[in-house]
Amino acid sequence: METIHHQEKQQFTRLFEGEGINRIEDTLAILGVFLRNEQHISLQEFMKNLTDNGYGFEPEFVKKTLNLLCRYGFAVKTEFEGQPTRYEHRHIGFHHDHLICTKCGNILEFESHRMEDLQVEIATTHGFHVLQHKMEMYGLCSDCLKERVHLMPLGFAQEGELGIVEEFLGGSEARLRLATIGLRRGDEVRVITNSGKGQLVVAVNATRLALGRGIAKKIMVKPNGHMRKL
Repeated sequence: METIHHQEKQQFTRLFEGEGINRIEDTLAILGVFLRNEQHISLQEFMKNLTDNGYGFEPEFVKKTLNLLCRYGFAVKTEFEGQPTRYEHRHIGFHHDHLICTKCGNILEFESHRMEDLQVEIATTHGFHVLQHKMEMYGLCSDCLKERVHLMPLGFAQEGELGIVEEFLGGSEARLRLATIGLRRGDEVRVITNSGKGQLVVAVNATRLALGRGIAKKIMVKPNGHMRKL
C-alpha cells in the first residue's frame, strides 16, 4: 500500500507540473495525510487528522485541496443521506458499495461480484451501457441491532424499519383512537418518515398514516430486523 501511495504522490506532482498551482508543498502534505486514511472522512474529521499530524492549515485551503483531489481522481466526494459531505481515497480499478447505519452513522464498504454481474445483465437486457454506478443501503449495523430492545415505542423506530404492533399504552381511549385511524395489534408497520420531531408517517397495508409524536410513543412495536429504504 505504501508503494501505491508513493506512486500516487508522483502522479499528482506530474499532473501539476507547469500548471502554476499555489502552495504545492502544502498541497502535497495534505495529499500525504489523506492517502494514509482509508476511511470516509468529513472535512471536520480530516482537519483533526491534519492537526494530529502536526499541520495547521486553514479549513478553506484544506477543502479546496480535497476538491482538487476529487477533480483529478485521487479522492471521491460522497453525500450520504443525513451525514456531512465525506471524502474517501479513490483506488483505480476498484469499486465498492456502502452500507450506512442510520443510527450511529457507521459506513461499511462491501463488494459483490454477483451483484456487479447482475447489474450488467439488467443493463444489457434493456440495451443500456453502464458507465458508472453506486449503491447505498441504509439500515442498522450489527452493533446497533444488538442494542434494540424487544419492544420499543414506534416513535423511536428508524425510517425504513419494519415492526409488528404488539400493544398500546394509554388506555381504552387511545386504543379506540388508533382503531379509528386503522391501526390494530398485530399490524405490520413500516416507518416512512421520522425526523425525530413532529409527525411521523407510517405505512400499514399500503396505506399511509400520519401520527403525532405523542401517540407514536404509546404504540409498542417489535422490530423484526428487516429494514429497507423507501
